[in-house]
Amino acid sequence: MPHYPVLKPREIISALSKKGYKFKRQRGSHAIYSDGHHNVTIPMHDTVDTFTLKSILQTVEIELDEFLKLL
Repeated sequence: MPHYPVLKPREIISALSKKGYKFKRQRGSHAIYSDGHHNVTIPMHDTVDTFTLKSILQTVEIELDEFLKLL
């Protein structure tokens, strides 16, 4: 099983923006980003848990190795 890193929200947002995801809205500590087809929720906490990152990558249909290259 691949190792999912613990990242800051801004690192995840930076990588997703390279795939065309743009800020849509924010409610409380959760920001919604969209590419027009998929919406993904990014928790704006200090760090994003590995299981949450795995869920985000499944939602946007990106493999871990491809995502790590975007970082």
